[in-house]
Amino acid sequence: MTPTVAEIAKVLEEGGVVLIPTDTVLGLAASPTFPEAVDRIYALKQRPRDKNLPIMVANEDQIFELGADLSLSAAQLIASKFVPGALTLILPIDQTRAPHWLKDRVEIAVRIPNNDRLLETMRIVGPLMVTSANLSGEATPETTDDACAQLDGTPDLVVPGESAAPAPSTIVNCIDEPVHIERLGVVSEEEIAKVLECVI
Repeated sequence: MTPTVAEIAKVLEEGGVVLIPTDTVLGLAASPTFPEAVDRIYALKQRPRDKNLPIMVANEDQIFELGADLSLSAAQLIASKFVPGALTLILPIDQTRAPHWLKDRVEIAVRIPNNDRLLETMRIVGPLMVTSANLSGEATPETTDDACAQLDGTPDLVVPGESAAPAPSTIVNCIDEPVHIERLGVVSEEEIAKVLECVI
């Protein structure tokens, strides 16, 4: 049986790790207010600790609450048809507005997913650390069963499902102007350039 949003939120609010389908690849999610839950994501993935985890949010208000500063290009991308969707933006942080769990961070990678279950969950729980559900360096499995078999351990809750896209989100670094793509994914370079009316 598929867990309800309330059940997913309860696990996250208690410091658990959830394996959950997103609008792109399968993800491992945890509330960043629980350092031990974030630690478990790193352990499950065998991910190097020098690689920060991306953040998913429910809306633009939550981006502001993270202390992120939006350039004109970032604002244009957030207002585009690709948000909510498979577009991750790297943004600078204003530490005077940032929550305690982002202390000493100078930038974040943030995304609003096009997935009603995730969006509803984050309206309850707040922003989530969400990263692909695979061992570091390996391809992301197609199903949550395959992901559980690959990971180094077991998440606290598994929401059954499959990958929704053949690639992860496209990552755009919006700290500098002009912006540049750090990882090409679902959204193409041409589509991003069209939004910004420029060549990147």
